[in-house]
Amino acid sequence: MQVVLADAEIRFVDYPFAGASVYPDGVLAVAGIRDAEPAGIPPEIRTIHGETLFVPAAHRVELTEFCTANAITVRNRPDIWSDLLEPFLDTIFDDDTQRATEDRLRRAGLSTAGIAGIRGRVEPAMMSYNFDSMLWEWGYLGLYDLLSAANGVLARPAARATLGDPVRFYVWAMRVAEGDAR
Repeated sequence: MQVVLADAEIRFVDYPFAGASVYPDGVLAVAGIRDAEPAGIPPEIRTIHGETLFVPAAHRVELTEFCTANAITVRNRPDIWSDLLEPFLDTIFDDDTQRATEDRLRRAGLSTAGIAGIRGRVEPAMMSYNFDSMLWEWGYLGLYDLLSAANGVLARPAARATLGDPVRFYVWAMRVAEGDAR
């Protein structure tokens, strides 16, 4: 994936996620950007349509400058997918930490059943991504990791296939990221 941040647009080249508005190559005008999070892992841009697009970390400073030059709001929002993917980290969390995570997810509008349903849907792909691949990530998994697993990065084909159609999965993952888990 490559990006070119121009005066009033961002050009994406070889964007890897089917279903994205910029897949595989596309342009996002400033008018289509709601906010950005240059400090994200990786840096993120959120469109006015609720889509999260990723920018390589090497462009973090450039994205910050782009946001300043174009009066784009820089916003650190709750990372719903990080909380949802917490059980797939190579870490054991105590009961208090697990409760705090589930409390954040409930404040984001997810029910206990909804949390379990989402985690159940992504479990085969995320287990394959983090453990079968021997990545053994212990600190952070987020939306980018989920989409990478769905895209076949580090995840076995059989595990990836459990997610269903890649375009529909992408749309669903974006809705969940926006707090709409329908």
